[in-house]
Amino acid sequence: MKLLAHISDLHFGKVDQLLAENLIEDLRMIKPDLLIISGDLTQRARKKQFIQAKEYLQRLPKPQLVIPGNHDIPLFDIFRRLFSPLTRYKKYITDILNPLFTDEEIAVYGINTARSLTWKSGRISEEQIEDMWRKLCPIPKNIFKIVVTHHPFIPPPEQPGIKLVGRSVQALRIIDKCYIDLLLAGHLHNGYTGDVRTFYPKRERSVIVAQAGTAISNRVREEPNAYNLIYVESRRMEIIERWWNGTDFTNAASTIYNKEGDLIWEK
Repeated sequence: MKLLAHISDLHFGKVDQLLAENLIEDLRMIKPDLLIISGDLTQRARKKQFIQAKEYLQRLPKPQLVIPGNHDIPLFDIFRRLFSPLTRYKKYITDILNPLFTDEEIAVYGINTARSLTWKSGRISEEQIEDMWRKLCPIPKNIFKIVVTHHPFIPPPEQPGIKLVGRSVQALRIIDKCYIDLLLAGHLHNGYTGDVRTFYPKRERSVIVAQAGTAISNRVREEPNAYNLIYVESRRMEIIERWWNGTDFTNAASTIYNKEGDLIWEK
């Protein structure tokens, strides 16, 4: 069994320092096997904000898998936005935009969904879908496979009309073929879980989604700061939302899924 910590939407430039320090302490106490950061490390992709984000990540547990979000592309610097959108991200965070982490139990593939020509939205390219197929499909089915994006595959239950990651249908075809079981994302600052079949009814195979809230930013949206702890093994997963109560992070909700056959995850 592996324990993953999934944090998102740090937004350096809009960070609550008390929260930031408490999250470090919490994660050091928990000691996850892998820390996943699903984008929006900065508020406006400024040099100072990336330096702050870099220094913060250095204090968090390792190993880490990190991808950018739409806020990690400059908004007002039009030249940089169009011609070198992720230069600062690659300089201060990592130059690997579609990272892969593997060990004897899990395979985690990150996809950069941030795009220069959109403000909030994101998409998966055909090249990224092919790369996902090439890297994850050869891995045996008994290895638990996870894909990480910044933009979500399914909407929150109370906001069914929200815009989702582009090319999600095409990506889900490969996700099915490669026996990927879990999709992690952020962007919305809301934590929730669900099955892709609730939004893509033509899909025969379950794929579970776990969205993370905003971990340490003061840009909350109708729920506390939060992050996810996720226990995974080949046929079972538990997703725990860990909420900030004003003084500590505590477990707020837990969802357990068990796999029936090769197709269905049941609560």
